Amino acid sequence: MEIKPDKQELLKLVHYKMPFGKYKDRYLVDLPIPYLVWFKQKGFPEGKLGDYLQTILDIKSNGLEPMIRKLRKEFPKD
Repeated sequence: MEIKPDKQELLKLVHYKMPFGKYKDRYLVDLPIPYLVWFKQKGFPEGKLGDYLQTILDIKSNGLEPMIRKLRKEFPKD
């Protein structure tokens, strides 16, 4: 089974901002790892935000943060 990434979904992730709290209006990639780990321990929110926070934690934990920043620059939000 071949896994193909959804390019549009990736671009949504790249431009998604935190909708509430201390880090409101920050891009998810700009959230500090301890904050993301805290969410993981407490339980990620339901839905798209929770999925995105988990994905960003995985991306940052694996050193792929520069890829997200590059995509945000190369594909600005319309």
